Amino acid sequence: MEQIIGWDSDLFLWLNSQGTQTFDQFWMIMTHRLSNIAIYFSLLLFIGYKNSWKLAGYLFIITCLLILCTDQLTNLFKVQVGRLRPCYDTEIKSLVRLVKPTCGGRFSFFSGHASNSFALAVFYGSILRLYFKFMPFVLLFIAALIAYSRVYIGVHFPLDIFCGAIVGSFIGWAFYKCWQKFIPRF
Repeated sequence: MEQIIGWDSDLFLWLNSQGTQTFDQFWMIMTHRLSNIAIYFSLLLFIGYKNSWKLAGYLFIITCLLILCTDQLTNLFKVQVGRLRPCYDTEIKSLVRLVKPTCGGRFSFFSGHASNSFALAVFYGSILRLYFKFMPFVLLFIAALIAYSRVYIGVHFPLDIFCGAIVGSFIGWAFYKCWQKFIPRF
């Protein structure tokens, strides 16, 4: 396990060091929670417009439950695992290129941004593929950008991102299966 964590730290330092001030603002926009909110609120409005506002209301409630589930699971893991963020890790913190002024909470495993973004991408991508064949891929790409932004700005290791993406994808898929079962096809 120590070897894997060492590789993860090395990969983090390499990826994080590739950043430049030219792209910092782009990655700060990607990492901001409003990026996800704007995307999925727009998709929610699209579904309401194309189908019914009642259906959009159900989708809003399910989306809130999805975020609650991923957030609580992420927080549980962070406290139980207790892995420090790169910007708090005494061995590497002097090498971290921290783009934002604050580091955030002390613990990093696994990334809430990654789990939320991938859960939303899988859930909404599965619903919207009936309208847009490539929507799941577009949303997964956006989720990957949001997740990577956490490494870029210096607050998560790649393994935090990878595990958050896996967990989030699974939760998004499980919520989609529940959606299929309980909400009439639209």
